[in-house]
Amino acid sequence: MKKKYGEDAIDRARLETWDNPSPERDYEIDISFPEFTCICPRSGYPDFAIIRVIYIPDKKIVELRSLKLYLNSYRQKAISHEEATNRIFSDLKRILKPRHMQVIGDFNPRGNVKTIVKVTS
Repeated sequence: MKKKYGEDAIDRARLETWDNPSPERDYEIDISFPEFTCICPRSGYPDFAIIRVIYIPDKKIVELRSLKLYLNSYRQKAISHEEATNRIFSDLKRILKPRHMQVIGDFNPRGNVKTIVKVTS
């Protein structure tokens, strides 16, 4: 079966950056991605979360379409809440080198357990 154009775009997803239009000042960028999904590595059930990326940029900012596709690439990954949040943080920190950054994985309850993972630097 032929891949749909969205699936192909997700498979090719790479984080991209733009130059910060105001590198001389500190300002906060707060991005919310309310449709994050991944797969529980133990049960195989889907996990749903809101991923928030909050950062003070230095020289680079993240290009939003590339971020959307990158986050969508997790939908078939068997990965824990903690690993997913930490990997997103590490990937963004590596390419952006921000002055400050926080990534929050706010996962929906499953089995009567709610998890929020926060990674900050």
